[in-house]
Amino acid sequence: MPVIDKAERIRALNDAFRSSNTARTLVLTRGVAALNPTLQRQIILALASFDRFDADNDPYGEHDFGAFTVSGHRLFFKIDYYDRSCLHHSPDPADPAVTCRVLTLMLADEY
Repeated sequence: MPVIDKAERIRALNDAFRSSNTARTLVLTRGVAALNPTLQRQIILALASFDRFDADNDPYGEHDFGAFTVSGHRLFFKIDYYDRSCLHHSPDPADPAVTCRVLTLMLADEY
């Protein structure tokens, strides 16, 4: 698979994964988990609609990282790629048959 096609495929998979409110593995750091549930819902909605990717936060065009602010809280998200057992790195993040995506959502000061 050519590199450009692979990056496009990963980007499409990541966008679909990030924007899904049900079909994803989402890890909240302690800081995000400690926020009140109403604010958490606002953050998750902002995450799902995030589309401000640029050369600084997305140098490889894969849409696997982003930063945004909700109610004064600066947040980062990162998508990581594991094999189907979630024990090792994925052999091919462009192939959902061999990849388990995990999205981590954290407060910027937890980074």
